[in-house]
Amino acid sequence: MRQLRTQRLLLRPWRAEDREPFAAMNADPTVMEYFPATLSRDKSDALAERIDSDIQRLGYGFWAAEIPGEAAFIGFVGIVAANSDMPFAPAIEIGWRLAKEHWGRGFASEGARAAADFGFEELGLEQIVALTAAGNARSRRVMDRLGMRRDPAEDFLYPTLAVDDPIAPHVLYRVTAQMLR
Repeated sequence: MRQLRTQRLLLRPWRAEDREPFAAMNADPTVMEYFPATLSRDKSDALAERIDSDIQRLGYGFWAAEIPGEAAFIGFVGIVAANSDMPFAPAIEIGWRLAKEHWGRGFASEGARAAADFGFEELGLEQIVALTAAGNARSRRVMDRLGMRRDPAEDFLYPTLAVDDPIAPHVLYRVTAQMLR
């Protein structure tokens, strides 16, 4: 099964022992600030199962991220097919979610760069998108560091959220292989 290595990270298929720290991360209100809600253990496990199933089926997805020799699981980073109800679909989306104790060390940018390189070099993608709630400055900084660009005309309301939900306004960023060179 495919895994990616960076200078400091290993992006790999999921293991059973990843479920507990993943659930703790998904139950953290700070980590989940720009999501509709924190996740129960059952919902977190179901999400991990879907993510792992995608990796097994496709050979890529939201890989489990670890710092070899330091932390066996810090979150996930990778690429997936965007939900079909998104206004920009079909598209391949890059994403990350890390436990807050690993924020601010450049791991999201490092892992996302490796995932983007995989998408362009191994899958032959023409472009990759990223989305987040408009107020999520941390994720937007990662998108900027990746060389992604936003067109405000593509901003949208997240389809499954109420129009007046504070996290409904979303921004869309795009990157091509040429933009990363």
